[in-house]
Amino acid sequence: MTPDEYCRQKAAASGSSFYYSFLFLPEDRRRAITALYAFCREVDDIVDECSDPAVARMKLAWWRKEVAAIYHGNPQHPVARALAAPAPRFDLVEERLNEIINGMEMDLDHNRYPTFDALKLYCHRVASVVGLLSAGIFGYQNRRTLDYAADLGMAFQLTNIIRDVGEDARRNRIYLPLDELERHGVTTADIAAAHETGNFRRLMEFQIERALGYYRSAFAKLPAVDRKSQRAGIIMAAIYQTLLEEIRADGCRVLTRRVSLTPVRKLWIAWKTWIFS
Repeated sequence: MTPDEYCRQKAAASGSSFYYSFLFLPEDRRRAITALYAFCREVDDIVDECSDPAVARMKLAWWRKEVAAIYHGNPQHPVARALAAPAPRFDLVEERLNEIINGMEMDLDHNRYPTFDALKLYCHRVASVVGLLSAGIFGYQNRRTLDYAADLGMAFQLTNIIRDVGEDARRNRIYLPLDELERHGVTTADIAAAHETGNFRRLMEFQIERALGYYRSAFAKLPAVDRKSQRAGIIMAAIYQTLLEEIRADGCRVLTRRVSLTPVRKLWIAWKTWIFS
């Protein structure tokens, strides 16, 4: 199996909506973004699957060495090898790959966030930085597109947090800011016990509105000259905003179920957005 094939299998197996946004890209850009996505999955899986934090830290440290080898040596992992060729071509900055690892490592140190400002650093590292790297792969002429990409990454991560509240709680992780829980009359015990009260629904409506605000902010910053080249991100946004609509229509019952879109619906949204954006 070639490094590119490994990355394609990693991306497809995840079932992520991101996979559908890659389908319409030119081959070289599709290989690059698939490798970047596979890298994110590899380091995220370490934190999710390692029960021993010390082992997880050792594995993340190994990945830091692999990142260095992408730029200064001979990487061993197929994902790192797949990134070696596109890294200089698409300006995939070494420090940004390491910042993604820093974000994943935060999950080993924090399972609660007191305020949204505290959560924003985590979201920046695990999502906005990915957005910046992705914008380089898709191509841009106006540097303001990087502001769009950072906000779009934030919107994606906030959407993930909303979708996965119940799943994360079962891992003893609560990404909803604690001061916002208190303000809405919700406790961490309520979330752990899957109490989907009226207060909880109002809390989630607040979270959804903030995420939608970041989508609006992102697209307000996207220069017209780069709209066509950034269509993969626009596709992802269309899929994720539809997911938010489904969560809201379902009464924000994210503690007891994981709302998702079917592959056929994702493909339809992707095709429609590619054609008309």
